[in-house]
Amino acid sequence: MKSVLMIAYHFPPLAGSSGIQRTLRFVQHLPNFGWQPLVLSADPRAYERTSADLEADIPAGTVVRRAFALDTARHLSIKGRYIGAMARPDRWISWRFDAVRVGMEMIRKHKPAAIWSTYPIATAHRIGAELQRRSGLPWIADFRDPMAQDSYPADPKTWQSYKDIEREAVARAALSTFTTPSCVEEYRQRYPARAQDLALLENGYDEDSFAHAGELASGGPLNPGAITLLHSGIVYPSERDPTQLMAALKRLHDAGAITPARLQLRFRAAVAEDLLRRLASEHGVLDYVQILPPVPYREALEEMLRADGLLLLQASNCNAQIPAKLYEYLRAGRPVLCLSDPVGDTARVLRDSGIDAIARLDDAADIARLLQAFCHSGSVSQLQTLARSDAIAAASRRGRSEALAGLLERVSSLPPKR
Repeated sequence: MKSVLMIAYHFPPLAGSSGIQRTLRFVQHLPNFGWQPLVLSADPRAYERTSADLEADIPAGTVVRRAFALDTARHLSIKGRYIGAMARPDRWISWRFDAVRVGMEMIRKHKPAAIWSTYPIATAHRIGAELQRRSGLPWIADFRDPMAQDSYPADPKTWQSYKDIEREAVARAALSTFTTPSCVEEYRQRYPARAQDLALLENGYDEDSFAHAGELASGGPLNPGAITLLHSGIVYPSERDPTQLMAALKRLHDAGAITPARLQLRFRAAVAEDLLRRLASEHGVLDYVQILPPVPYREALEEMLRADGLLLLQASNCNAQIPAKLYEYLRAGRPVLCLSDPVGDTARVLRDSGIDAIARLDDAADIARLLQAFCHSGSVSQLQTLARSDAIAAASRRGRSEALAGLLERVSSLPPKR
């Protein structure tokens, strides 16, 4: 069996990020397709929050090495302030130095056939690039989403560091992978000379985790007597701005179309809790909103299985991105309501799956229309909110791992490149 060195900041016992699932499930499933993962991650001290709930999912015998790393904001700041260069391209830049040393030890000992690194921690690609340069091994740079974007990162020096890392990765990597078709197309336009070396590798859901969660999902409705719409995961103030959602609730409440006893919006592990409370208070809809803390991964899946509807938020400035949670929503088999730009990739994937319950995130009237239709339609009679079975089956993490194995086979036959 060939092996692949996988560089990933997001890996158990890190808690609170759906990004963990991508690497973890590749590690689980790649051996079924002839590839043994070797994981290079960060020392857990760098993580803001940890949990042991997913560590049991790491297959027994998997080589996992953790290089020294600090979080600049927590470990190297004085009264909350730190030198900008110490957090550029990100707050975990310290991980780079020991990770290169540890990575070379792993390469010499285990002799992998390829290297794989994954964003959104940009330092991972810096590590991947340096290990590729020193070893000559073929490298797959897993971008997931766009890196340097218009006005993101907002700080010009950080943006430039992102751009430099992006340019080096696309140039040095044998392949660069992205999670959405629009992102692949965007990078083909940015880097036409490497257009044939950019590939789609979507996110997905893990069937085994859902099977386990299904055994727990016997508690009945989340709020008996009320329709509960669940948003599971982070609410970003810009990329998933809930302002017009709160305005839509106010419209429906003022019109007498809904009551708190009839409709509840539950936000689980939103992070932006103060923002949600402030907006709900400003619009007079606090009684409609539940803001709850993170729970272990399988408990979060169990909650999805019990919700009356699952809510997706994705702003038009993320049209080339798809929340990883979307695929878990499809597998949950519950009605899905999407607040997003109809021309973006998130809406496209849902329509291709058979779901048309979509309203613009920035349009309170459109959101109110969708919510009212859902609350008064018995969930499915007026809206197509459920995914087709073939679309669900196509989005499994096992299938995505098979696709990655195929890409690894493609690059592992290439000659060394230094």
